[in-house]
Amino acid sequence: MSARAWAELGLLSLIWGGSFLAIRIALDELPFVTSVAWRVAPAAIALWLWVLILRLPVPRDARSWTALLVMGLLNNVIPFSLMAWGQLTIETGLTSILNAGTAVFGVLAAALFLADERLTRRRSLGVALGFAGVATAIGPAALLDFDIRSLAQLAVVAGTVSYAMAGVWARLRLGHLPPQVSAAGMLTGSSLVMIPAALWIDGPVWPSQSETVLAVGYYALVSTALAYLLYFRVLAMAGSGNLLLTTLLIAPVAILLGAVVRDETLAPTTYAGFALLALGLVILDGRLWRRLTAGRTAATPRG
Repeated sequence: MSARAWAELGLLSLIWGGSFLAIRIALDELPFVTSVAWRVAPAAIALWLWVLILRLPVPRDARSWTALLVMGLLNNVIPFSLMAWGQLTIETGLTSILNAGTAVFGVLAAALFLADERLTRRRSLGVALGFAGVATAIGPAALLDFDIRSLAQLAVVAGTVSYAMAGVWARLRLGHLPPQVSAAGMLTGSSLVMIPAALWIDGPVWPSQSETVLAVGYYALVSTALAYLLYFRVLAMAGSGNLLLTTLLIAPVAILLGAVVRDETLAPTTYAGFALLALGLVILDGRLWRRLTAGRTAATPRG
């Protein structure tokens, strides 16, 4: 990758890593359903302004808007809600580690639903290590002594599964739309779900504390609207394989911020789980695997 691509990849990782802390700060005042509504609605407005500035074509057919609504459910409503609820109980760092499982579930979902995404031996090994990492991070005690913390961790994992399904849905139904329009459209669909849900469940709740206002502004406008635009820039410059690196970089940022700002500590098994998960992601990325196999092939005696 170019130096510019590395810089923007690092910036994207920092932005998304900071979103876990911002969400947790907002949850000190806002109910979790309302916190999600405050995330998707301002981000949708910001992205539509960008679409208008670029003069991109807006879909007018019902099929496209139905696909965008489903995308909003899979990529925003379900995972944002589950993870926000989970963060009421578990640490921001742990949430970010479990969130890294998105790439693992994404590979598995693609293999199940997309004909051109075969589950090779390398990918199978990466997925297996990823699952082992998630299980280790959660810890066997959480599954044996099932409590609200266990449920919160499983909710976050369920959110990553929804992210994975969103990736498949985007491949199948949204390839004909410009990515900026897809992002704005899915956030509009999310807003149409989350605003009524927040009003019905929580009533009208406005952030009043300065910390909450800053947190909401950050995770709506920076880590959602701006991050989506930056994501598509990095995708164009570096490709989807290199974007997988953000999954490895987000968690350390979130862990550090959680420790510094909220005095969070994580169990040693959590770090061990992240190490296994990171190894699985490196194998899924494939570059190190190809170097190792190429070196082994070159070292094999011939003749």
